[in-house]
Amino acid sequence: MNIIKLVMRDEWRYWRRTRVATTVVLIGLVLSLASVVINAVEMRQASAERAELQKVSEANFLDQPDRHPHRMVHYGHYVFRAPSPLSIIDPGVDAYTGTAIFLEGHQQNSAMFADQRQSSGMTRFSSLSPAFMLQVIVPLLLILVGYSCITREKEAGTLHVLITQGVKARHILGGKFLSLFGSGLLMLAPLILASLWAVLNGESFLISASFILGYTIYILIWSAIVLWVSTISSRSNASFAILIGLWVILCILVPRIGSSTAATFVSSPSKLETDFAVREELRALGDGHNASDPAFEKLKQDLLDQYGVDDISELPLNFRGVVATYSEKKLTDVLNKYADNRMDEELAQAKIAREFGWLSPMVSIRTFSMMISGTNLETHHRFLREAENLRFDFVQALNHVHAHDLDYDADVNRYKNDETAIAARVDASHWDVLSDFSFEPESSGFRLDHSLHYSLQLLFWFGLMLLLIKKASRRIL
Repeated sequence: MNIIKLVMRDEWRYWRRTRVATTVVLIGLVLSLASVVINAVEMRQASAERAELQKVSEANFLDQPDRHPHRMVHYGHYVFRAPSPLSIIDPGVDAYTGTAIFLEGHQQNSAMFADQRQSSGMTRFSSLSPAFMLQVIVPLLLILVGYSCITREKEAGTLHVLITQGVKARHILGGKFLSLFGSGLLMLAPLILASLWAVLNGESFLISASFILGYTIYILIWSAIVLWVSTISSRSNASFAILIGLWVILCILVPRIGSSTAATFVSSPSKLETDFAVREELRALGDGHNASDPAFEKLKQDLLDQYGVDDISELPLNFRGVVATYSEKKLTDVLNKYADNRMDEELAQAKIAREFGWLSPMVSIRTFSMMISGTNLETHHRFLREAENLRFDFVQALNHVHAHDLDYDADVNRYKNDETAIAARVDASHWDVLSDFSFEPESSGFRLDHSLHYSLQLLFWFGLMLLLIKKASRRIL
């Protein structure tokens, strides 16, 4: 152990003397710290803004004057998704999917206000999240620091001298490995501080600890990759070229190939095709704004038979409101069917792409990070479903007001003049139909359970690199 410490100290002394490695580590530390601070400020501001906007949206809805209830169905309501505590490190899919939805009758709107959707092509690259920094940039910096850690000793002849003097190869490799890992940990320090900040803001300590552990294993993997390549290479320039090639393959090409493969194996119809299919099915349901549509003839006859009357004007409820309620239910069933199909396709594609974590540790840590942070695709889908439940509930509540609190004759004649228009309004007290919307990440146990598969991918990579280093140590000269 003393020899390993001496080798490690000697490596750090060499880095300080040459200043190149020290400069690289400092650059990595500054970039990591800057990305964490900037992202934390942005997420904190976004969280406060969304909470305030949610209150304003609810207040505006409740403050509407006396209206026709169907006007309120189209007035609609906004819901906002507050960022999770760990999104200060890994925003995940939130930057691409949107965090707010406008809810209204007769349709399901997409989430909006996604940062990347609103950015121009060049400004997208100005957003450097701490997760991207640690997943892609830190491995590159580790390469710049340690690509010559063993080849330098070979070229100088000191490696042969050390081994002939009885120093074991595993001690040399152990010291070099710990020095590389230590430099990686320095660049990981801002993430550790941010994770502790997340705990103070409501995140589970177990989740934050698991988050840090996952990135620590990732740093170990890349430290091992750098050490292994430097061990099997005869010259420093060859080691550097191989490592840059591996970085390009593992951090850029494999993730891209995974996404393309997923899109190939699980094809999905275009938005235009889906819109046409939805409209075709909705057309067969009838127009919910037209109570005379033939599609509602059976509904009308069933109501007349149920109440024993001959005309809808004699019904104890407003037939127009009944049609609106019935139509919204049928329409929502169709919309939900297509929405579920779309989400199933997206999830199937994501699962295929995630399996490329067995081919790239970057894919593993990216998926693990989003799972633990609660910024993954499944969480976004849950947000869409919960928002849709709220939309359906408040629209149907207003349709109930339409059917039971608005006279049918007044409803039919509301466009005749100003007086009839006023008579076709209901009291504003009926707008109190909104349920509180507060979207929270999944429980700690749920997130840990669903990230286990990707933890195994990271452990696989670490074990593989240890085996390769052990094999390379046998022919270190």
